[in-house]
Amino acid sequence: MTVLTHNLALPGHYQRAELLAFHQRDAQQFAEQVNETTLAKGIFWDNTPARLRIDFQHDQAQAQLQIDSLQTVTSEQLQDWRLWLEYFLGLQQPITEFLQAHQTHPELGPLLSRQAGLRVAQTSSPFEAVSWAIIGQQISVAAALNIRRRFIELAGAQHSSGIWCYPNAQRVAQLSIEQLRSAGLSQNKARAIAQISQQLASGQMRWPQQITDDNLGQLRTALLAIPGIGPWTVNYTLMRGFAWLDGSLHGDAAVRRYLQELLQAEQLTAQQTEQWLAQFSPWRALVAAHLWQSQGFSG
Repeated sequence: MTVLTHNLALPGHYQRAELLAFHQRDAQQFAEQVNETTLAKGIFWDNTPARLRIDFQHDQAQAQLQIDSLQTVTSEQLQDWRLWLEYFLGLQQPITEFLQAHQTHPELGPLLSRQAGLRVAQTSSPFEAVSWAIIGQQISVAAALNIRRRFIELAGAQHSSGIWCYPNAQRVAQLSIEQLRSAGLSQNKARAIAQISQQLASGQMRWPQQITDDNLGQLRTALLAIPGIGPWTVNYTLMRGFAWLDGSLHGDAAVRRYLQELLQAEQLTAQQTEQWLAQFSPWRALVAAHLWQSQGFSG
């Protein structure tokens, strides 16, 4: 086993609760194990099962990655590990600029003040983000979590500690649509996950290191070309898998419902929600996260 460690200083307004709540969705703690101060999560690191553990203290996070193989770790790999942790913990998100820009907004400002320091919780990879988004389309959270658990058991692997690791695209690409359907996925969802997995595994599609103005349009086009992936799934993937915070989640039913409560409106259409969110660009997805959090929903 190879073990990587790193300690990170946390800003004074860091909120770990939203991160922990997002990874505590599955009450069976199949691939994530969470308590008030600790997160353990099974992931694939360089195609090898690994167990991530993060212990939170009031001003720092102590992280450890147990990789189920013996490796000689280079300085470049150590740097990748440290940068990935910053991404995963949301430390690169420009929340201070967002708060300064909109803390006096008549409708959103009071909510931002109550939830100052909120960050968008991240998945372990863009593939986890897009596959989870597809799994959860138009079904209840409970049903989605049940399918997610079966999907992990089907395509993932168990770490030596016992925790299950969320599969990567390379593993999923080896499965047939019939096998994916056995996890409870519909035909369309199984086909979408199979297609994106195969494109990633073959190199036909490549995730960028980060989202820029130059690659955003190309990535959107590639994802939208896959049947079963629409604008909401793309924006959710960008938000949870790349920490790109300008996706408009006006198509999200929970966002519309919570915005109606905030504005004390009887009913809002997706178009009205989109128009209201537009004023907060380039942080529209962060507004959605605040709306979710206001109702105790982790998205």
